[in-house]
Amino acid sequence: PFDNEHLFEQILSPANLNRAYKAVIGNNGSGGIDKMSCEQLFSWLSANKDSLILSLMDGSYRPNPVKRVEIPKDNGKMRLLGIPTVVDRLVQQAINQVLTPISECQFSRRSYGFRPRRGCHDALRGAQEIINAGYIYVVDLDLERFFDTVNHSKLIEILSRTIKDGRVVSLIHKYLRSGVMNKG
Repeated sequence: PFDNEHLFEQILSPANLNRAYKAVIGNNGSGGIDKMSCEQLFSWLSANKDSLILSLMDGSYRPNPVKRVEIPKDNGKMRLLGIPTVVDRLVQQAINQVLTPISECQFSRRSYGFRPRRGCHDALRGAQEIINAGYIYVVDLDLERFFDTVNHSKLIEILSRTIKDGRVVSLIHKYLRSGVMNKG
């Protein structure tokens, strides 16, 4: 059992890291700035797992900048994506697996986007319930480039209210400051 002040140990536990590895491999995403593929991750971890964990534990780990990729949107504009290295995705997934159960209870029950065990069909059923309750107006909004403009200091402050393990908050802050590599 881990309390909220010892989340880092839970993140770095072998069982959690193994689950994170399987999730990253299962997604089979593109390589980041180091061009390492998901297929190469196992051999990299075989040689470097101990030094990776040590660098995370002693605070010397530095996430790599994300690789900037543009994909077309339906309206003709481009959506900017950041592709992390597979090693950074592994660490991010390990963090995500531990923090998601903690943060889930804080979200509105009417929130469906990017939530575990919730999808488009759940959102449609929720909308139907609202319509059946007699509501007739819908407000739809999209915060353009939200993740490019969110105030990182405020985000870390809000995160720190719930996450009491400063090592976890510090690591997330490093990811927020890791930067972007655009066309080399």
